Amino acid sequence: MFLQTKEYEADLSGFFGRLFRENFGKGPESVFTTMSGPFITVYLRNFIAPMERVLYEQGNEQIVEKTRDSLIQLLLPEIRAYVKILTGIEAQEIYYDWNLHNRSGMFNVIGRESFTKEPVPEESYHGRDDLHEELLVLSHQVQKTPEAISSFVLNPRTLLVLREGILVPIEKELIRLGFRETLALAKRTLEKNYLHNNNHFEAILGKRVIDLFVDWDFERDKSVFLFITKPTDAVK
Repeated sequence: MFLQTKEYEADLSGFFGRLFRENFGKGPESVFTTMSGPFITVYLRNFIAPMERVLYEQGNEQIVEKTRDSLIQLLLPEIRAYVKILTGIEAQEIYYDWNLHNRSGMFNVIGRESFTKEPVPEESYHGRDDLHEELLVLSHQVQKTPEAISSFVLNPRTLLVLREGILVPIEKELIRLGFRETLALAKRTLEKNYLHNNNHFEAILGKRVIDLFVDWDFERDKSVFLFITKPTDAVK
């Protein structure tokens, strides 16, 4: 990896840490940023504000998610601007998600062109075809089979999956009628229940899955999964 890429990753980690401290009153304990091809992933660990923790422990998870979503929407222009100033490349798509039970979160930026001098991450990896098949089945159970699916290993612990063409007509109509937030919360809850209850991913990948995120871009009819893994031989 080029030195410039490492410097950009460190800079972005610092930016996201400051951004959340300033806007939530408490920042994440750690921020891990990876730049690879046209992708930037930011993985936040141990991030939950005191008031959010109280709400979550009282069973008000959706209130926390709605509040975060509202605030993040206000912060997206600042994130886009910072990425453009730092790299000179425009952020075409931004996805984000939280796992409150793990106190973790992710941001995934897709640029209009590659952020790094390295080529697009190689799609070939152990278990790729079986993982795609498993995700196609899961997608069909929850909504519809995607029109296209692709995946990329961004680093030894981070696997990104892109799906295209996943919205059914009733979902498109709900978006048109202004129920975007309600649909996003419902899809997040439903799909993540299927994801977290799936016991095939670790066997397919040969790695322990320690975090799993999902988000959608309704305008583009696209979705991302982000797997954070740990080699099974490193698990005690």
